[in-house]
Amino acid sequence: MPFIFYYCISTKIIVTIISVLRYNKKRKAMLTNLKYSFKTSLIAIVLIIGNTLFAQNGLTITDNPVAAMLDSLANQKILEKALAKPIYPKTNKFKYAEDSVPRFEDFVYESRLAKLDANSPFDLVYNPHVKGFIELYAMRRRTLVSRMMGLSQLYYPMFEEIFDRHNIPLELKHLAVIESALNPNARSKCGATGLWQFMYPTGKMYGLTVNSYIDERSNVYKATEAAAEYLKSLYGMFGDWQMVLAAYNAGPGTISKAIRRSGGKKTYWEIRPFLPTETQAYVPAFIAANYVMNYPTEHNIYASTPRKTYFEVDTAIVKETMSFEQISAALDVPIEEVIYFNPQYRKNVIPEGGNSLTLPKAKIGMFFTNEAEIYAAIKSQKLIVAENSVAVKEIQKTHTVRNGEKISTIARKYGVTVADIKSWNYIGKKGIKAGKKLIVYVKQNVPSINPVDVKTDTPKDSQTNVASKTDSTLDVDGKKKLADNSIDSKVQYHKVEKGETLYRLSKKFGISVQDIADLNNLNKNAQLQRGQRLKIKQKS
Repeated sequence: MPFIFYYCISTKIIVTIISVLRYNKKRKAMLTNLKYSFKTSLIAIVLIIGNTLFAQNGLTITDNPVAAMLDSLANQKILEKALAKPIYPKTNKFKYAEDSVPRFEDFVYESRLAKLDANSPFDLVYNPHVKGFIELYAMRRRTLVSRMMGLSQLYYPMFEEIFDRHNIPLELKHLAVIESALNPNARSKCGATGLWQFMYPTGKMYGLTVNSYIDERSNVYKATEAAAEYLKSLYGMFGDWQMVLAAYNAGPGTISKAIRRSGGKKTYWEIRPFLPTETQAYVPAFIAANYVMNYPTEHNIYASTPRKTYFEVDTAIVKETMSFEQISAALDVPIEEVIYFNPQYRKNVIPEGGNSLTLPKAKIGMFFTNEAEIYAAIKSQKLIVAENSVAVKEIQKTHTVRNGEKISTIARKYGVTVADIKSWNYIGKKGIKAGKKLIVYVKQNVPSINPVDVKTDTPKDSQTNVASKTDSTLDVDGKKKLADNSIDSKVQYHKVEKGETLYRLSKKFGISVQDIADLNNLNKNAQLQRGQRLKIKQKS
């Protein structure tokens, strides 16, 4: 009705003005301008009224943070290998067709939530706000809910174990659904990272390490421990779990201000009108996540089957720096799987210093069984270095922003990226101001030290000494003889390029695969690593 009223009034105004000015030739230009102005105004009125009508029906034009986080899960290509397609049962108790999208009346949603509410410390109410998010999960993002159900089999048992130990409600495991869509690599526009979407300062406050190589906000176990501690502290402030959810999203300071503006109200629904728009949607989204994760089959949604579950993975402490490529080669595990189970390592490298490696239990068992040999193999690769090579050490520095400085300018000054600075510091929508202190990790070169002390009798080139020491073999009498490259001029070294195999090298140099394998103490089925040095005996 309002739309028709405004439309008629606007049209009548335009017609009246045009009729008055029709015969005034001197004002043709004015007529054209007026017609354009009123046409523009009419379009604006239509858009305003249209947006109002959409809002009244629970629809929104702007993107929803929860929907955006769900969509980020869809872009994780690594999950294509981590999760199989959902297994749709041939017979189900609801007799749905495979492509059926069930819809229910409000009283059905309300009764189901009432059953959950009876056994929960949360106030799991049903209202139009909650209904909107139920429809988001159960109708418009069904495929992503299927993925989250698969990921929940990996993460939920650990969440429940930690939350039970900290004596906080187990329903809070669903908080990770609306925070990150159970994606440990999730990163928001403002820099919040990981399953629990910690900002840099909050993560540091709860002991999470963040630097160029490690971001423990993406470490599933440590971040969950930190989230449990943070949720406990928020409950100590507000004494109400609904308020804890709001404070987790907006910060305790924002909730305290909303309480004052509401005249001292103490429940979420009472202070909701005084909260930021995103926080107003936060608790309804949490209630809807509780609903859909408890009633998926009623909506004909089935889990994408995870390749591994929480009970099938284990961890080991890594004593030496190891790259994901080295781990993949040593344990015969796809590099995608190493990345999937170890999202906290930002450059696909596990630094030394007691950091953990997470993999399927069989692979971790293999790691423990062959640990010494794996470290020895990594050390042998490190031996082949140039004399002038350097190691890299990171130093934390504090930069005070000056007038007129931009993040990009500061990033260039320290040789880092804008994304790095944003991940190390909280930077709001307004950017940085003069006087703000930023944490920056700067790389500093230090002379490298060979991991093995190689003793030689003659002062030859260090690289030659290392090669001679490494490649020494035993003759038939049990005495040591020098490697072939020191006595046979027909032996040369070849640096392995990307994609090269023993078979390709045998074709390239015209010798057999077995000869190359024997000369380098390799299995003939061994996988070669890019940069690896091999001895090749020239064809006589």
